[in-house]
Amino acid sequence: MNKIVFLVCSAVFLMAAQLQAQTSINKSKTEKVMGKQTIYQFKVEDLSGNTFDFASLKGKKIMIVNTASKCGLTPQYKDLEAVYKEYKDKGFVIVGFPANNFASQEPGTNEEIQTFCQQNYGVTFPMMDKVSVKGDDMCEVYKFLTQKSKNGLQDSEVEWNFQKYLINEKGELVKVIKPKTLVTEPEVINWIKS
Repeated sequence: MNKIVFLVCSAVFLMAAQLQAQTSINKSKTEKVMGKQTIYQFKVEDLSGNTFDFASLKGKKIMIVNTASKCGLTPQYKDLEAVYKEYKDKGFVIVGFPANNFASQEPGTNEEIQTFCQQNYGVTFPMMDKVSVKGDDMCEVYKFLTQKSKNGLQDSEVEWNFQKYLINEKGELVKVIKPKTLVTEPEVINWIKS
């Protein structure tokens, strides 16, 4: 009798463990399908070659913007820097990604980009290594930002330099802002302040 009870209990225990393992696997798959990935999974290099870990920004609102030094929209650096300075101590950060995808408007090296940004606009917000934001060589961060299967919000295409992606305090993409929309527009400032 004890042997039968032991076998039954063992069988129930094994079935429960198997069910729990399968539930965990299904939850993981569902979270990926539903876009539960966050920006925090990424580590990139900044303009100086240092590792920049997005996980260090947990709890902050993040604006990611692709930049260029020789674009008609390049003066946006001024407003980006002003807004960054005003709100950086209030849980907000801007992360710039120089990219040469549009009319070769960012031809410089990382060193040249850094010098340009500091001398012309006094940029102090984090600037990353030059990347590709579209096409076959698109960097992983921009795959996350532009693919609904990864970000859970929407598919998008980077239309031009200075397109802005807004990330909430949980690391989730919440809004895409067109390149010509200034960071000083009410829709952006209200989101930063909310």
